[in-house]
Amino acid sequence: MSISTEIRPSYRALLEVDGLPRLVGSMLLARTANAMVSLALVLFALERYQSPALAGLVTFLSIFPGLLVSPIAGALLDRHGRTRLMVLDYLVAATTLALIVVLGATNGLTEPLLLIIVTVQSLTFPLSTTGARTLFPLLVPRPLWERANAIDSNGYVVSSIFGPAVAGALVATVGSLFTLGLTSALYLVAAAVTLGVRDPLGVVPHGRLLADAWAGLVYVARNATLRGLALSISTSNIAGGLFYIGLPVLVLSRLGGGPAEVGQLFALSGVTAAVSVLFIGRIGTEGRERQLLGGAMLIVGVGYTALIVSPSLLAVALVMVLIGVATGPFDVVLFTLRQRRTDPAWLGRAFAVSMSLNFVGFPVGSALGGALAPLSLEATFVIALALNVVAAVIAFVAIPATHDEQTGLR
Repeated sequence: MSISTEIRPSYRALLEVDGLPRLVGSMLLARTANAMVSLALVLFALERYQSPALAGLVTFLSIFPGLLVSPIAGALLDRHGRTRLMVLDYLVAATTLALIVVLGATNGLTEPLLLIIVTVQSLTFPLSTTGARTLFPLLVPRPLWERANAIDSNGYVVSSIFGPAVAGALVATVGSLFTLGLTSALYLVAAAVTLGVRDPLGVVPHGRLLADAWAGLVYVARNATLRGLALSISTSNIAGGLFYIGLPVLVLSRLGGGPAEVGQLFALSGVTAAVSVLFIGRIGTEGRERQLLGGAMLIVGVGYTALIVSPSLLAVALVMVLIGVATGPFDVVLFTLRQRRTDPAWLGRAFAVSMSLNFVGFPVGSALGGALAPLSLEATFVIALALNVVAAVIAFVAIPATHDEQTGLR
């Protein structure tokens, strides 16, 4: 079914777009699996090896190597379409997690081997994350983009509600290996659902693989908006990585909580974010992107500040609500602004590079958090606060207020 660009924007009209429900279904399954495995691996490292440093390194290596090869992933997506490559990534994730479970159950999983396995898993990660993200603007008419991005963002939000809560509860009751095994099965289901998703753009003209990958890097470097987002969002995500390791250490070591409470706190932030995202998706963001994005970063910074003096799990829960509120403007503005200012023919290459540059701060922050949190939680959260303030300033300074469709410059 096609939707006229003159139709009045609504969530009902969005869900009538041909192919979108299947894409949303596969996206929710995969992202829930992503959220589960991220927390389960952290808790696994803390439980089995009693090492925050290893937990941070596992998080780093499960993401960062994939970011390095993302320009090649973007070129592959534009060459060969998205669906098959998304399925490939889900199968790789399912296989590597199953290997961790088998080796862990037979006491054959050493720390170096764990790091090697999560590194291999990360290499195909950009295929699914970029593939799913670039299908939204291809399937959905432009007038529905804000609402589509609200649904896209809520895919992360819903997964952040159920993924950590389920992972934390399962780790607390039946152990981390069973949790990782269930996550492997979820990836297999996501792969099966994704097989029916179509790529309406097809395959764009291309040249040599490495030349196309390099062209994607150059396109992002010359696009002032994508360049400004990379500087701002990556800085904010370093803070997010510090927080992602610092929060479990705070709950487990100081506040008397367990894995279930860690998962519930992340889920609480997700519930609040779900409401915030749907609200922001109903309003126009064009012309107010920098204010909304910078303001969201400052709100999150306030939350990091409060964690420094939080005396109880209830106080931490209130902080998670505040962070969830800021998720709405942050996600919807980021997704929509990037779509508005990227040529559709460059979606795979440009989005792969842009998303990786934006997210590169998270694994870096996680690795730093693993080293810093055991020494000083206060320093961990203070640095996270400072980075978010810097990121907000960069958003105002480096992201253009307007866009030249031909050059990507002011």
